[in-house]
Amino acid sequence: MPALPPRLTDWFAVQGWTLHPHQMEMLSRTDEAATLLIAPTGGGKTLAGFLPSLAELGETPAAGLHTLYVSPLKALTADIRRNLGRPVEGAGLKIRIEDRTGDTSTHTRRRQRADPPHILLTTPESLALMLSYEDAPRLFGGLRRAVVDELHALAESKRGDQLMLGISRLKALAPGLRVVGLSATVEDPPALARYLAPAGCGVLVADPGPDPDITMLDTDEAPPWAGGGGRYAIPAILEEIRRHRTTLIFHNTRAQAELFFRDLWLANEDNLPVAIHHGSLAREQRQKVEAAMAEGALRAVVCTGTLDLGIDWGDVDLVIQVGAPKNVKRLVQRIGRANHRYNAPSKALILPANRWEVVECQAALAAVRERDLDGEPRGRGPRDVLCQHILARACAGPFLAEELYLEVLGAGPYSDLTRAEFDACLDFAATGGYALRAYDRWQRLKQTGGHWHLRDPRAASVIRQNLGTIVGTETLSVRLRGRGLPLGEVEEDFAATLTPGDTFLIGGEVVRFDGLRELTVEVSRAPGRAPKVAVFNGTKFSTSTLLTHRIMGMLQQERWPELPAHTARWLALQRELSRLPSPDRLLCESFPHDGYEHLCIYGFAGRNGQQTLGLLITKQMEAMGLAPLGFVATDYATLIWGLEPVVDAAPLFDATTLREGLEHWLAGNAVMKRTFRNSAIIAGLIERNNQGRRKTGRQASFSSDILYDTLRRHDPGHLMLQITREEALRGLVDFGRVEDMLARTGGRIDLLRLSRLTPLAAPLFLEPGKVPVEGAGRERLVAATAERLMAEAGLG
Repeated sequence: MPALPPRLTDWFAVQGWTLHPHQMEMLSRTDEAATLLIAPTGGGKTLAGFLPSLAELGETPAAGLHTLYVSPLKALTADIRRNLGRPVEGAGLKIRIEDRTGDTSTHTRRRQRADPPHILLTTPESLALMLSYEDAPRLFGGLRRAVVDELHALAESKRGDQLMLGISRLKALAPGLRVVGLSATVEDPPALARYLAPAGCGVLVADPGPDPDITMLDTDEAPPWAGGGGRYAIPAILEEIRRHRTTLIFHNTRAQAELFFRDLWLANEDNLPVAIHHGSLAREQRQKVEAAMAEGALRAVVCTGTLDLGIDWGDVDLVIQVGAPKNVKRLVQRIGRANHRYNAPSKALILPANRWEVVECQAALAAVRERDLDGEPRGRGPRDVLCQHILARACAGPFLAEELYLEVLGAGPYSDLTRAEFDACLDFAATGGYALRAYDRWQRLKQTGGHWHLRDPRAASVIRQNLGTIVGTETLSVRLRGRGLPLGEVEEDFAATLTPGDTFLIGGEVVRFDGLRELTVEVSRAPGRAPKVAVFNGTKFSTSTLLTHRIMGMLQQERWPELPAHTARWLALQRELSRLPSPDRLLCESFPHDGYEHLCIYGFAGRNGQQTLGLLITKQMEAMGLAPLGFVATDYATLIWGLEPVVDAAPLFDATTLREGLEHWLAGNAVMKRTFRNSAIIAGLIERNNQGRRKTGRQASFSSDILYDTLRRHDPGHLMLQITREEALRGLVDFGRVEDMLARTGGRIDLLRLSRLTPLAAPLFLEPGKVPVEGAGRERLVAATAERLMAEAGLG
């Protein structure tokens, strides 16, 4: 086992630090080509990942880049720089540690390429950019170690797939490179190890530590029947803030965080120092909050996923999760922000935002206590990311297709990529594909002497400006009027709805929209005015499969002593008046209400799956003459209303008919265009940035809609259409959850014809997001209205 520099061990001793067993074990594994360390939050896994580097670098290292550290968050990179710098500087080691992210100045980036530090901390996007430069072989040729932090989080998105391609490229540039992955506890460590290094990766699992101290927050008021945000519990949460040093209050969406923070502040009669932190706030605002947290100057922060990962704020002694977490791993990650120390139990409270979430939160609590983590099987690496990687590789210099293919196979998500699939991606990168090869703008690569290279070297600049796999909702920056203080960002679609004088929330304050100047929303402060409009659409997570199964298991209990009395009574009444859903049968309720017929399908297929089910079933109902008028979906059910009762549900759930309906629906649906646009941007078919100018979301959508229609008409087998379909099925449509539901229930459908609205269906009437259905039902209503009007006027 390599020895740490004596000065460093002396400094550890002065501080009273003792290495944990898994940190010592990581030192002994220094020479392994790949190692995955799984440790609980606060277990010192980041230091464990760096210990071999510190041992190799010694007290006076030679010049050159030795270790590359990659994390998913810029804030985490800055935090690691501060935390790693402390022992290095304290021990007087001559090790240079610097970070390189999108916030790094151009001057510093140039200096780092000419004179790199010993340890460079960066993000997947910045690494992709550095690898695209011609001097990448010189910069990374001497690299000895790579550390990938929060691997479990990266592996759930295309950012991780892009990073794995980058790591494989690094291995080609620096033979002998050793790779370390750092992860929180996951459900399938061997699968994550294969993702990091398919050729072989050792797995080290640290002691998981004590169980967290987590319960449901007890409130005087029962949760509402529907809605989110948890504002009904603000008095109870304020009391918890008073009782603790520092509290993190997590929300699932930015809109909920903004609304909650505003109401919390209005109720904060003690003027407790409370702040808000989320990804749409201006960087300056977020850094101000982070600095105040690091100084221990805040009693609470209302936040979202931006504070999920690894940042070490030792003073946090309580985490409150507002709303059902939808995912056990996310809950565990958030809980770990409290008492961020090894072998110290984290303390957390969970607050259901509505009555159904009481059941869901209880299921999540039981899963946490039993260390039962959820996780969907990881799919193959998406090909749009590979297309981008090929273009970026060409920017760095000529390459042989065979060599690049072998490199790509070294990345876990692409380890089973066929040569034909690779060649299709290469052909797309070179020509745009069959239907587009006549256009110069997509003729980007050509082959000379067996080597592929850019047709026009000037194209490298545009390709580099468009690297990255994050294609979120288009946003516009928000500033105080007259180029004043930046406040954050709002979605472009939302900004388009504003008229001067409208007020909205951002950063916890109410502002008035004054106008739009050069893609910047200019506002003035408007304290005391009620915000008229919401700010963000936000992402709605689906409840994980594991949590869904646990919820269905709970519904089979005779009684529910673990639930509050109000929720237990609700479930008991549902059992008395109808039936509770069971895992192996599909419960459908049919009942009249308010002049319409209703069908409630308890499929438990997740929000997106239930939404897809609503679209497909109403198509079937339309074909059967049942005149559907609309539907609404949640994670557990879809409620459909129409003019005719459903008396036989079996034909509606024929798997073959549903699949055929899906294909027909996908062919002409706007969801596909949106998915195509996102994949086309990642694959480089559509440029978001050109010579420093950024297209608006509407400009990009207009270009992508024309391309989508053109390819469907002239080249239906085009690679981008294949990718679009794959992405839609596993993303927005989530038809896989519908197929799982059909397999689980095996045609065992219980249709209950009831005389009245049922307890479990009632909250669905309060859900937002109702989808109207155009068809015979609407026509009948219009005709009936016209007939009644004419009759009243004496014209009938």
